[in-house]
Amino acid sequence: MDFVTSALILSWIAILLLALVVSGLIRQVHQLSRDKRPAARVGVSTGTVASDAGELLRGSRGVLLFLSPHCSVCSDVLEEAGQWITAGDNPPNIQAVYAADAAEHPVVTTVANRDDLFKRYDVVVTPFAVVVDDAAVVTRSEPIGSTTALRQLLNTTVSRPRSSS
Repeated sequence: MDFVTSALILSWIAILLLALVVSGLIRQVHQLSRDKRPAARVGVSTGTVASDAGELLRGSRGVLLFLSPHCSVCSDVLEEAGQWITAGDNPPNIQAVYAADAAEHPVVTTVANRDDLFKRYDVVVTPFAVVVDDAAVVTRSEPIGSTTALRQLLNTTVSRPRSSS
């Protein structure tokens, strides 16, 4: 058997093995797509009565921001909330909630050592926002991954502050 024949036989064996591997991967992808389960919900469901919200938001509607002091996105979200509050005449009621130590902020009221609220509102990721209406009912509950996401949430759920210009 010469070199060319050996190379052809080895090439065909490699192609056959590669075809078997690809068919196995395709079978696994089909299996995964058939077993599609709904994603687990994070956070409290909308329509839930937020019994602690009246105490935290001083009896009115507003936003509970669940934050972590060592999270850079949380710091950015807190600053954006502060800017949003100072941007108008009718500022929204925003409360920053921390599980342990709280980062102080000159505009946004912060509450520390409220791990119980993280559990009650099923907050497993920070930053996270819970919007509560005047009747202490959760109208929106979702992770906030950026300042833009917070701005969009505030613009669509809380009366928008008027610009001072």
